[in-house]
Amino acid sequence: MNWSDKILDYHFNLHSDLKLPHGVQWLYPYKDIETQNCMRTFYGKYYNDNVQRSLILGINPGRFGAGITGVPFTDPIRLETACGIKNTFTKRQELSSLFVYDVINAYGGCNVFYKQMYISALCPLGFVKDDKNYNYYDDTSLMKIVEPFIISHLHAQIAFGVSTARVYCLGQGKNFQYLEKLNNQHLFFREIIPLPHPRWVMQYRLKKKEEYVQSYLTAFGK
Repeated sequence: MNWSDKILDYHFNLHSDLKLPHGVQWLYPYKDIETQNCMRTFYGKYYNDNVQRSLILGINPGRFGAGITGVPFTDPIRLETACGIKNTFTKRQELSSLFVYDVINAYGGCNVFYKQMYISALCPLGFVKDDKNYNYYDDTSLMKIVEPFIISHLHAQIAFGVSTARVYCLGQGKNFQYLEKLNNQHLFFREIIPLPHPRWVMQYRLKKKEEYVQSYLTAFGK
């Protein structure tokens, strides 16, 4: 099995029977037929090989990116304009996707970037509460409930063929702290490199966006 086969098989069979705290619901896009078709096209296009890649971990899928397209940090607009994959999803942009594709373009474009990098999330399924995105660390009880799920997910990502020399963590606060704690316990990676989260950059440091793009490229060794 190549990368594409492993990724699609894993996500299309991903589920959890964990009981979430009151008011919190799973964000699970992988049963949607168009999401599945877009994922098959995307991963077949960029991951049809067995080349080792570096892993980038976000927090968990959001409603307007991977929660629709099934591809991390890729909203329906970027899926079509940057990746060339037509879709009928509502063309609503995700701020994080805007920044990530600025990084990808500066890196050399999708073909170059995805040949060397694989983007996932610390928790493979997202959460919704009160019709808004919810992070696994927003509730300590939720964090405890999903921890075995997250640990299993990290083992699965490593089995895909990522390098364990280093991992890039999107989010320098709680996401990094939690990944660091798990890594100290399970020794997944030799080094964790925290990077400012794309949404934080777009919300609070937009005027300095290009500086943050360059900081990503530096971290990636470009």
